[in-house]
Amino acid sequence: MASLIEPETPSENIYIPEEWSDAADSIAYDSITSPPPIALVCGAKNSGKTTFSRYLLNILLQRYKKVAYLDTDVGQPEFTPPGFLSLTIVDQLTPDLTIPCLKTPERCFFFGDVSSKRDPTVYLNAIFSLCDYYQTEYCLSNKSKNPTKTELPLVINTPGWVKGVGYDILVDMLKYIAPTHVVKINISAESKNLPAGAFWLDEDKEMVNLIEINSARQDSYNRSVLVQKDARSLREFRIMAYFRQCFPSNLNITTIKELAHALASHPPYEVPVSSVKIRHLHCEVPSSEVFYSLNATLVGLAVSSEGSENLPLSVGLGIVRGIDTFKGLLYVITPVPQSTLEKVDLFLQGFIQIPTGLLQVQGCVSPYMSANVFSTS
Repeated sequence: MASLIEPETPSENIYIPEEWSDAADSIAYDSITSPPPIALVCGAKNSGKTTFSRYLLNILLQRYKKVAYLDTDVGQPEFTPPGFLSLTIVDQLTPDLTIPCLKTPERCFFFGDVSSKRDPTVYLNAIFSLCDYYQTEYCLSNKSKNPTKTELPLVINTPGWVKGVGYDILVDMLKYIAPTHVVKINISAESKNLPAGAFWLDEDKEMVNLIEINSARQDSYNRSVLVQKDARSLREFRIMAYFRQCFPSNLNITTIKELAHALASHPPYEVPVSSVKIRHLHCEVPSSEVFYSLNATLVGLAVSSEGSENLPLSVGLGIVRGIDTFKGLLYVITPVPQSTLEKVDLFLQGFIQIPTGLLQVQGCVSPYMSANVFSTS
């Protein structure tokens, strides 16, 4: 994956089955006088959840000026780099259903890993907090409190981990969010599918529109064809696309090598060590090793005064390019605007790593900050 170039024009139209278009239309148009729909999309890995969510988003945008999108897939998020849980307000159609595009979320948390399995409780609490924010800001029941706010529909995309603990997490999510519509995508390998019916409800008394559709990718025998994705490569590409935003769009940076050299020579922000706290997610690091563990890593940039103590709001990602222990400075590269970065007082270190392609720059020999190079020790 040597190129960073994304197609300027939409790729060949992706196949949308009739049952997919019927499902999306029913969500968008069947309840004309009711509050906007809250649609959760679930199903096994590689069943087409993300593609359907993008398609549904486009259909909803034909009726509503804006649509809220709650992304719960920390491994393959839609609008952010990996490791984030986010709520994004979308006001433009997605021209190509095969290509994700980066957007600035209205609200997000840095979970710091590509799977919820390391800490399901923190993962769910972040999702619940985002859902609460959506309910407060964009739902009819709170319109009197926020008369200037507009009601928005909500699309929720979910991970493909639907067995064991992953199933329990999905059930907890469904019970808390209580969506008006649940779209369950099935594949031909029945053992990998979710249970039939409204599997998350203890009783069938609650009203829910359950829509079951089949994966769009099938062979001549109507068997689901799973497209094997190199998850690590996709995550690394998303991270590189994110840091490409450090530079003007008209700057000629089209390959990983060019981006690596551009970042290595990009002037970093100087952040006083005394102005930030460092929190390690999902692990403990001895105080004597904090700087060593932080150097040449990705960190979530957070504001401790916003959100809660255990769930501070994040504003983006940064690369700790180097540390000057004598001057007490951290050197950070990030596309986050300086005005926003000035509010950051918390660095969250998880398990999201810098793509190796961005570290392969000649001259990377110093364990800490040197002019125009990444520190890699």
